[in-house]
Amino acid sequence: MANEQSLTVSLEEFGLSKYEAQAYVTLVSKGTISASELAYYSELPRTKVYPTLLKLEKKKLAMISKSKPIMCTAISPEDAFDSVVQEQINKVNAMNTLVSNLKRVSEESRKSRGSEEKRYFHLNANNVLNQLRTMIEGSKSSIHIMADQWGLGLLAECRDQLVSVLRRNLDLKILIPSSQIGSEYYKIIPDNAKIRASDVIQNYFIFDETELLIINSDDGKGAMFSSTDVLGTNQSKIFTNIWRNAIKTECLADMTKTEAQEIYKIIKTINENGLTYILNTTITSKRNEFDMVKLLEKYGISLKTKTLDEVIEIVDSALQITCSGHANFEANNKNITIESKLNSGHSLPWVSVLDGYLQVQGYKTRMIYQNSSTKGEKIHIKISKN
Repeated sequence: MANEQSLTVSLEEFGLSKYEAQAYVTLVSKGTISASELAYYSELPRTKVYPTLLKLEKKKLAMISKSKPIMCTAISPEDAFDSVVQEQINKVNAMNTLVSNLKRVSEESRKSRGSEEKRYFHLNANNVLNQLRTMIEGSKSSIHIMADQWGLGLLAECRDQLVSVLRRNLDLKILIPSSQIGSEYYKIIPDNAKIRASDVIQNYFIFDETELLIINSDDGKGAMFSSTDVLGTNQSKIFTNIWRNAIKTECLADMTKTEAQEIYKIIKTINENGLTYILNTTITSKRNEFDMVKLLEKYGISLKTKTLDEVIEIVDSALQITCSGHANFEANNKNITIESKLNSGHSLPWVSVLDGYLQVQGYKTRMIYQNSSTKGEKIHIKISKN
């Protein structure tokens, strides 16, 4: 029954009325039957049977006997629709020829203008996730991603695919906004993925530097660009520049979102304002030992209420992120060691932060600075109570 209904709908698409389609399907399935039997099996109103048969006869889809009772038979489908099918084939062939001719004219026109066509494909919101998974799985060398909260949420749903490409040692780099450090989505991303934080405001995914997927977080729709020689190269360069200046997040992975956000804010404040603040205060004041602590307070970050261990942990995380360094406190010797693998003064702002905090807490400090071209920087801070 369900199959007959499907056939009826299909015949309606070929131009038959509902009654004509029902009658023809019934005749094909029952063979030669009377008009009353046709009404019964096809569920047509009795008053509509004969007019419907006349229309089928006129369309060369059925034959009606002249005897009583009226008997009716379907013309075989291959005879009935052969001409219709051939007509449709001719229309399709003609359309293909037209499209080919138009395409040739278009290409010749572009060549004369010195331009070349590059195709892209629109994706509706329902297909974006599946397409993203497919493109991740199909990557061969690298995946570079810039994602806001929406994009990071999509990535979290692709965790299995990300794990798979990381097993193949692909270069997977993800840029996220600082607001997502320590978030639920952030913690779902596999540990081996390289994640950095920046002021990200869009979603784009670069695969092997040749394919680009852009997603609109407002409506979830996407656009996919393939073999994007110019676009892919430019986006890769933009990504590389942002990545170089973005803040590492590996050591923040096990922290709560609040803790991770605080450290990010401290690093961002020192990086963007620290040097200017020190120079200004050096010019205007002879006492600059509290400068970095005051700078953080100016931007709403207070260290005064924290314990020494908490501040050292903050400085340790900041050193790991900014210069692959560490901070270590030897309580027995009253000695704090600040180390940096870079030897160009990267650790000094954090020494200043720690020194300022210690003096606010009533400690007397004495510093010993060591610098090695091969081993980096090391600063020892000896502390004692005033």
